[in-house]
Amino acid sequence: MFFFSLDDSAAKQCFMGDLLESLTEKHIEWAMAQKLFFVSTAPLSKEGHINCSPKGGDCFAFPDSDTFVYADYTGSGNETIAHLHENGRILIMFSSFEGPPRIMRLHGKGNTYFPGSGRYETYSSLLPQNPGLRSMIEVSIERASVSCGFSVPYYDFVGPRDMLDKWASARGPDGIAAYREEKNQTSIDGLPGYGQLA
Repeated sequence: MFFFSLDDSAAKQCFMGDLLESLTEKHIEWAMAQKLFFVSTAPLSKEGHINCSPKGGDCFAFPDSDTFVYADYTGSGNETIAHLHENGRILIMFSSFEGPPRIMRLHGKGNTYFPGSGRYETYSSLLPQNPGLRSMIEVSIERASVSCGFSVPYYDFVGPRDMLDKWASARGPDGIAAYREEKNQTSIDGLPGYGQLA
Protein backbone atom coordinates (compact mmCIF):
# COMPACT_ATOMS: atom_id res chain seq x y z
CA MET A 1 0.00 0.00 0.00
CA PHE A 2 1.41 3.42 -0.95
CA PHE A 3 1.08 4.76 2.57
CA PHE A 4 4.01 2.62 3.65
CA SER A 5 6.13 2.92 0.53
CA LEU A 6 9.33 4.87 1.02
CA ASP A 7 9.93 6.14 -2.53
CA ASP A 8 9.16 9.73 -3.48
CA SER A 9 6.71 8.93 -6.29
CA ALA A 10 4.53 6.94 -3.90
CA ALA A 11 4.75 9.64 -1.26
CA LYS A 12 3.41 12.18 -3.75
CA GLN A 13 0.28 10.09 -4.23
CA CYS A 14 -0.87 10.77 -0.68
CA PHE A 15 -0.97 14.56 -1.09
CA MET A 16 -4.77 14.64 -1.17
CA GLY A 17 -5.20 11.95 1.47
CA ASP A 18 -6.76 8.52 1.42
CA LEU A 19 -9.80 7.11 3.19
CA LEU A 20 -9.14 3.61 4.53
CA GLU A 21 -11.64 0.79 4.39
CA SER A 22 -10.03 -0.58 7.55
CA LEU A 23 -6.77 -0.47 9.45
CA THR A 24 -4.23 -3.07 8.41
CA GLU A 25 -1.48 -4.59 10.52
CA LYS A 26 0.95 -2.17 8.88
CA HIS A 27 -1.14 0.87 9.82
CA ILE A 28 -1.27 -0.32 13.41
CA GLU A 29 2.43 -1.20 13.44
CA TRP A 30 3.29 2.30 12.19
CA ALA A 31 1.03 3.97 14.78
CA MET A 32 2.48 1.87 17.60
CA ALA A 33 5.97 3.10 16.68
CA GLN A 34 5.03 6.77 17.19
CA LYS A 35 6.10 8.52 20.39
CA LEU A 36 3.29 11.08 20.42
CA PHE A 37 -0.35 11.39 19.38
CA PHE A 38 -3.06 14.02 19.72
CA VAL A 39 -6.64 13.80 20.98
CA SER A 40 -9.36 16.30 20.04
CA THR A 41 -12.93 16.62 21.31
CA ALA A 42 -15.53 19.37 21.48
CA PRO A 43 -18.81 20.14 23.23
CA LEU A 44 -22.03 20.50 21.23
CA SER A 45 -22.43 24.17 22.09
CA LYS A 46 -21.06 26.52 19.43
CA GLU A 47 -19.81 28.73 22.25
CA GLY A 48 -17.98 25.79 23.86
CA HIS A 49 -14.24 25.31 23.74
CA ILE A 50 -12.60 22.74 21.47
CA ASN A 51 -9.94 20.69 23.22
CA CYS A 52 -6.72 19.22 21.82
CA SER A 53 -4.29 17.28 24.03
CA PRO A 54 -0.91 15.68 23.30
CA LYS A 55 -0.34 12.18 24.67
CA GLY A 56 2.83 10.18 25.22
CA GLY A 57 3.29 7.24 22.92
CA ASP A 58 3.42 4.44 25.47
CA CYS A 59 -0.16 4.74 26.72
CA PHE A 60 -2.25 3.29 23.89
CA ALA A 61 -3.17 0.04 22.19
CA PHE A 62 -5.31 -1.39 19.41
CA PRO A 63 -7.32 -4.28 20.91
CA ASP A 64 -8.52 -4.92 17.35
CA SER A 65 -8.53 -3.10 14.01
CA ASP A 66 -11.78 -1.28 14.86
CA THR A 67 -10.85 -0.14 18.37
CA PHE A 68 -8.29 2.26 19.81
CA VAL A 69 -7.77 2.63 23.55
CA TYR A 70 -5.54 4.88 25.62
CA ALA A 71 -4.81 5.60 29.26
CA ASP A 72 -6.22 8.86 30.58
CA TYR A 73 -3.95 10.29 33.28
CA THR A 74 -4.82 12.72 36.04
CA GLY A 75 -4.39 16.32 34.95
CA SER A 76 -5.60 19.81 35.67
CA GLY A 77 -8.43 19.42 33.17
CA ASN A 78 -10.84 16.72 32.08
CA GLU A 79 -12.26 18.01 28.83
CA THR A 80 -12.14 14.69 27.02
CA ILE A 81 -14.14 12.90 29.73
CA ALA A 82 -16.75 15.67 29.78
CA HIS A 83 -17.09 15.89 25.99
CA LEU A 84 -17.35 12.13 25.53
CA HIS A 85 -20.06 11.95 28.17
CA GLU A 86 -22.01 14.66 26.36
CA ASN A 87 -21.63 13.58 22.71
CA GLY A 88 -19.01 10.86 22.23
CA ARG A 89 -17.18 12.53 19.33
CA ILE A 90 -13.41 12.14 19.27
CA LEU A 91 -10.46 12.42 16.89
CA ILE A 92 -7.08 10.74 17.31
CA MET A 93 -4.19 11.99 15.17
CA PHE A 94 -0.75 10.47 14.64
CA SER A 95 2.04 12.23 12.76
CA SER A 96 5.52 11.01 11.91
CA PHE A 97 8.38 13.23 13.04
CA GLU A 98 11.05 11.03 11.51
CA GLY A 99 11.18 8.93 8.36
CA PRO A 100 8.64 9.37 5.53
CA PRO A 101 5.98 12.08 6.12
CA ARG A 102 2.72 10.51 7.26
CA ILE A 103 -0.39 11.53 9.16
CA MET A 104 -3.17 9.20 10.27
CA ARG A 105 -6.51 10.35 11.69
CA LEU A 106 -9.00 8.14 13.50
CA HIS A 107 -12.51 9.56 13.92
CA GLY A 108 -14.91 7.72 16.16
CA LYS A 109 -17.14 7.48 19.17
CA GLY A 110 -15.48 7.38 22.56
CA ASN A 111 -16.38 5.85 25.90
CA THR A 112 -14.77 6.40 29.28
CA TYR A 113 -14.24 3.54 31.72
CA PHE A 114 -13.38 4.14 35.35
CA PRO A 115 -11.68 1.87 37.91
CA GLY A 116 -13.95 -0.97 38.96
CA SER A 117 -15.45 -1.62 35.54
CA GLY A 118 -14.57 -4.73 33.57
CA ARG A 119 -13.34 -2.87 30.51
CA TYR A 120 -11.16 -0.59 32.62
CA GLU A 121 -9.42 -3.63 34.07
CA THR A 122 -9.09 -5.31 30.68
CA TYR A 123 -7.69 -2.27 28.93
CA SER A 124 -5.39 -1.16 31.74
CA SER A 125 -3.79 -4.63 31.69
CA LEU A 126 -2.64 -3.93 28.12
CA LEU A 127 -0.67 -0.81 29.07
CA PRO A 128 2.16 0.24 31.39
CA GLN A 129 0.94 0.96 34.91
CA ASN A 130 0.97 4.55 36.10
CA PRO A 131 0.03 5.84 39.58
CA GLY A 132 -1.74 8.80 37.96
CA LEU A 133 -4.09 6.66 35.86
CA ARG A 134 -7.61 8.12 35.98
CA SER A 135 -9.64 6.28 33.34
CA MET A 136 -9.43 4.32 30.10
CA ILE A 137 -10.69 5.93 26.90
CA GLU A 138 -12.06 3.55 24.27
CA VAL A 139 -12.56 4.75 20.70
CA SER A 140 -14.78 2.81 18.31
CA ILE A 141 -13.21 3.80 14.99
CA GLU A 142 -15.78 4.99 12.44
CA ARG A 143 -13.47 6.68 9.94
CA ALA A 144 -9.74 6.24 9.32
CA SER A 145 -7.69 8.25 6.86
CA VAL A 146 -4.06 8.86 5.96
CA SER A 147 -2.42 11.86 4.34
CA CYS A 148 0.98 13.37 3.81
CA GLY A 149 2.85 15.35 6.42
CA PHE A 150 5.02 17.23 3.94
CA SER A 151 5.15 20.38 6.07
CA VAL A 152 5.64 18.62 9.42
CA PRO A 153 9.21 19.18 10.62
CA TYR A 154 11.62 16.48 11.73
CA TYR A 155 12.12 16.03 15.47
CA ASP A 156 14.46 13.76 17.39
CA PHE A 157 12.96 11.76 20.25
CA VAL A 158 15.07 12.18 23.40
CA GLY A 159 13.05 10.17 25.89
CA PRO A 160 9.83 10.00 27.91
CA ARG A 161 9.16 12.28 30.87
CA ASP A 162 8.64 10.69 34.28
CA MET A 163 7.30 13.81 36.01
CA LEU A 164 3.71 12.54 36.19
CA ASP A 165 4.79 9.27 37.80
CA LYS A 166 6.82 11.14 40.41
CA TRP A 167 4.04 13.66 41.04
CA ALA A 168 1.38 10.97 41.48
CA SER A 169 3.61 8.77 43.66
CA ALA A 170 4.46 11.70 45.91
CA ARG A 171 0.80 12.63 46.39
CA GLY A 172 -0.41 9.08 46.97
CA PRO A 173 -3.98 7.83 46.37
CA ASP A 174 -5.57 10.23 48.89
CA GLY A 175 -3.69 13.21 47.51
CA ILE A 176 -4.64 12.36 43.93
CA ALA A 177 -8.28 11.94 44.96
CA ALA A 178 -8.23 15.36 46.61
CA TYR A 179 -6.64 16.90 43.51
CA ARG A 180 -9.30 15.40 41.26
CA GLU A 181 -12.00 16.65 43.63
CA GLU A 182 -10.60 20.16 43.28
CA LYS A 183 -9.68 20.21 39.58
CA ASN A 184 -11.80 17.61 37.77
CA GLN A 185 -15.42 18.35 38.71
CA THR A 186 -16.42 19.97 35.42
CA SER A 187 -15.07 20.95 32.03
CA ILE A 188 -14.06 24.55 31.39
CA ASP A 189 -17.56 25.06 29.94
CA GLY A 190 -19.25 23.61 33.01
CA LEU A 191 -20.07 20.14 31.63
CA PRO A 192 -19.98 17.26 34.14
CA GLY A 193 -16.43 15.96 34.48
CA TYR A 194 -14.59 13.19 36.27
CA GLY A 195 -15.71 14.33 39.71
CA GLN A 196 -19.38 13.95 38.76
CA LEU A 197 -19.14 10.90 36.52
CA ALA A 198 -16.64 8.46 38.06
